[in-house]
Amino acid sequence: MNKTIEQKKNTLFIVLSGIFLTNAIIAELIGVKIFSGEHSLGLEPANLHILGFVMDFNLTAGVVIWPVVFITSDLINEYFGKPGVKRISYLAAVFIAYSFLVIFFTMKLPPAQWWLDANNKDSSGNYFNMDFAFNKILGQGQRIIVASLAAFLLGQLVDVFVFQKLRKITGSKMLWLRATGSTLVSQFIDSFVVLYLAFTGIFSSEQILAIGITNYLYKFTVAIALTPLIYAGHFVIDRYLGKDNAERLSEESAGQSSSFF
Repeated sequence: MNKTIEQKKNTLFIVLSGIFLTNAIIAELIGVKIFSGEHSLGLEPANLHILGFVMDFNLTAGVVIWPVVFITSDLINEYFGKPGVKRISYLAAVFIAYSFLVIFFTMKLPPAQWWLDANNKDSSGNYFNMDFAFNKILGQGQRIIVASLAAFLLGQLVDVFVFQKLRKITGSKMLWLRATGSTLVSQFIDSFVVLYLAFTGIFSSEQILAIGITNYLYKFTVAIALTPLIYAGHFVIDRYLGKDNAERLSEESAGQSSSFF
């Protein structure tokens, strides 16, 4: 590689890492909001009967941008291999943990009275406590934070492992299989790990399983729908690096170890 290509490679990793980190952190922060997937599309609730429970597609707001994390993770995996994905995944976990520590600290700061007075009514004139709202929205439970981080890291490790295994089988062909296949496996694990760690003892095992199935149905659908975007990302990168350089970088990443850790 000449110097120019090396610089492009470094720039590519920085850009993909920035996109990955930004969306991973934001997804964790906005995940406290639950929204109706059906109502967002103008549809009636699904009313799925799963394990004795009636389930709708009520999802955390974080799932809106998690597809961006999936795509960038697969692109890093394709061009920078297991070391690249592990490096950025561990860094994301550290940054997410840091974000929650800062939020926890700011929640303990005493609010200024003028700030409370200036923001004590909504647009309809109803009174509310601004400091309470701040803490309620940003102050996710410690158990949920730990569960989310554990599921995130485990999901990323599984994703890179499956992706590289499929890469060795398919070579440079069947991009859709290794990108979609690795996401489907990793998100299956992520969906249930976070729920069991966060809600065991609060919800029954059957209810946790039913929620997990509903969430995974959504993630399965999204993973399939993302396939064209994966190809679009590869096209842009191939144009940026040059077809031959991009293929060489991809082949180098495929030659790296695909052990789980």
